[in-house]
Amino acid sequence: MSRIDKAFALKAKIAYLTAGDGDSDYFMALVRAGANVLEIGIPFSDPVADGLSIQLAMERSLKNGTSIAKVLEIVREIRAQTDVAIILFTYFNPIQNNLEKFLHEAKEAGADGILVVDLPFEEGAQLRFLCDNIGLAQIAVSAPSSSPERIEQLSTYGSGFLYYACRKGTTGTKDELPEDIVSRINEVKKHSKLPVAVGFGVSNNNMVNKILEVADGCVIGSYFVNQVAKNVTSSELEQLAKEVFHVNTVEG
Repeated sequence: MSRIDKAFALKAKIAYLTAGDGDSDYFMALVRAGANVLEIGIPFSDPVADGLSIQLAMERSLKNGTSIAKVLEIVREIRAQTDVAIILFTYFNPIQNNLEKFLHEAKEAGADGILVVDLPFEEGAQLRFLCDNIGLAQIAVSAPSSSPERIEQLSTYGSGFLYYACRKGTTGTKDELPEDIVSRINEVKKHSKLPVAVGFGVSNNNMVNKILEVADGCVIGSYFVNQVAKNVTSSELEQLAKEVFHVNTVEG
């Protein structure tokens, strides 16, 4: 089984942070807290799919001089310490030049997959071809507006898992899930050929548990990014993540 498959066999707890935004040990703090998939953001100056929290994190990272080479160095450091799955989250602009070289280097550094958030399916044939040849999962994203046919298409040509962004708009913490979240997740799962992870706005333990009762995984990003912005210690972030990731339901 791949690392991604192993994570989803246990219910995937996916944690996002932007590379270069604060101490690299933050990633390992999330692993110690129970994250079995790390989503590592490559900073970009115009992150149109992200809300204010991740926009500011990417600004801080770029001001810190974070390059793609530095991101891959962070991936290598993490891979040397843990066997959890690692997904690179990126926009297409930073990686489009020398795309094949970047993907090879990402794989060699220890990444298991890549999510290119702004690349439409119709323009992603080269990425899918390269990822298939190199052995990287190419994560596709579906939205509340995605038709059953679109979900089937995305999950057929994507790999690893299908990321269901459960809200329209940009990323950011929310206090509650959409009222129809259970029925929507069930509908996505009905048409997806891949495991389904749910994200966008997940920010507390009740939301995690409700999602994992139905979905195969959940994604938490802005909540953790906000903690980093407060300059919490790695130990403090680990404790906060343990509280969020605590699962009351039976896993599997």
